[in-house]
Formats: sequence, structure tokens, C-alpha cells
Amino acid sequence: MHLLSSDDLSKDNINRIFGIADAIVAGKEGLALKEHATVALMFQKPSTRTRVSFASAIAQLGATPIFVDSQTSQLSRGETIADTARMLSSYCDFIVARLNKHSDLMEIAQNSTVPVINALTELEHPTQALADVYTVRSHEKNLKNVKIAFVGDIATNTVNSLMLTATKMGARMVLIGPRECKPNARILNKAKEYGTVEVYDSLEDGIDDCDFIYTDTFVSMGEEAEAEARRRMFAPYQINANVIGMAKKSALVLHCLPAHRGEEITSDVLDGPQSIVWEQARNKMLLAKAILLYLSQID
Repeated sequence: MHLLSSDDLSKDNINRIFGIADAIVAGKEGLALKEHATVALMFQKPSTRTRVSFASAIAQLGATPIFVDSQTSQLSRGETIADTARMLSSYCDFIVARLNKHSDLMEIAQNSTVPVINALTELEHPTQALADVYTVRSHEKNLKNVKIAFVGDIATNTVNSLMLTATKMGARMVLIGPRECKPNARILNKAKEYGTVEVYDSLEDGIDDCDFIYTDTFVSMGEEAEAEARRRMFAPYQINANVIGMAKKSALVLHCLPAHRGEEITSDVLDGPQSIVWEQARNKMLLAKAILLYLSQID
């Protein structure tokens, strides 16, 4: 089994992954990968949290991470994605890949004999979504009708995976961003099959009774040429004390990081009492462990 999309996992699959994470937190013994297991970490895009959390998770599970980047591998000299996948899967027990194109990830999976894990493409970020929803679940054990608002750029890979995962688990998603920023229609419609997703361009209308407020950078990887225009477009959607005041008093704040303080979120909110951002970041390693263990148990 591969984890290429959040839609590869059913609600039962997600609960099994969360159950493994709970067992790790409880200190259950015997949670490890097979002896001498190796995991290829194939990265075409920059990464801090995802790369380090997976490398640390792999090491703590008794396996060895092996880094493969496009600049220092034969990919830089024209070796095909398919050939690279065939080779890596003959050496390693898993492939964790962060790639520019989701189609390349699909090609790796088609040519790999071992599980492939999507560590981010332009279309989805399923491992992040699992860490996000697990973090929400840590504060709201029953996710039914918990309302999560994603504010800002609602057309990103993070949003796509989050709304698929959250709705499957019973949460309600609210997407709040400018009218010219449209969520992925196919994924939005799929998420609506699982639960409720509402789309607003007004912060006041969308955030009123939200339990969690989530934001991300206004300029994603690959969009640097449009940076100034994007900052102007999304500036009214900054998460600050005024926005926090529009939601429930108990509302908690999420951000997948890296944060650009003073742009999509202010420091007083990011470091404030309602922020669970650092817990969310810590959970990336926990869920990396749980994902690897889960996939190792699947025939």
C-alpha cells in the first residue's frame, strides 16, 4: 500500500494510524520497524520539519534513513523517475518522496515494489494532514461537528489533504480566502461527499463559531515570482488578535510552519496561549512513526 493522497485512507485506516500514535505516546513496547530496515528520503523541494521528523522517526524506530536529493543523484543527469524508483525500491523498504509534480510521485509508486509515502507535492500533503487532525483530536476527542477554519490561501496542497482527512473524521471544514483564490474543485467535491465544507471570502461570516483556526504561508514553494502580489491579495486574511476575537473564546490556532511572522500570522498569536502550533509541529514526528508502522503491517 502507498500513501500518495489523503483519499488513500479510509476513516478506519486513519483511526488505526492514530491508534498506533496513541500507543507510541503511551510507551507501548515493541513498536519498531524490521531489523536493518532502510528508508529512502527523496526530496526535490526544501524541507525542514518533514525531512527531519521522518529522519528522526526512522532512526527512533530502529531503521536507517538514506537521503536522496535531485541535485546530487543521477536524477540531475537525466535518469528517469521510473528507473530511480525501481532502483530505490530494490535497496530500501520505503520511499518517502517530496516532489515538484504529483504525476512524478504516481510514476514512482507505479514502479516501486515498496510503500511510497507522499511527503508533499503541489497537489497534496497527506502526512501533514494526519498530524493536523491528530493534533485537533488531542483537544477534541470526538471530532464530530468540530469546526476547523482554514484562512488565507485555500488552494494549497495542505488545504486539499486537510479537508479530505478532516471531513472523513467527522469534522466540518470552513475555507476562508479571497474570491479569486479557488479551492481545487475535484478535491472540494470529494471532501463534500464525506462531510461539510463551506467556502467564504468574508472572515466575519466564516470564522464566527470555529473551534480551530488554521493558516499557512501566503507564498508557497514555487510561487516566489508572485510574492508581492500574493501578499497584497491575502493581507486582509492575516490571523491576528482581532481575528481571534471573532471566533469562539476557546478557539485554538494551527499553522503547519514555517511561519512568516507579521504576514499570515502575528507573533502575539503564534506565541500566544491559544496557539497549539508547536504541539502540531512535534506531532509530525509522532505521525511519521505511526504511518511507517502502519504501512509495515499492511500486506
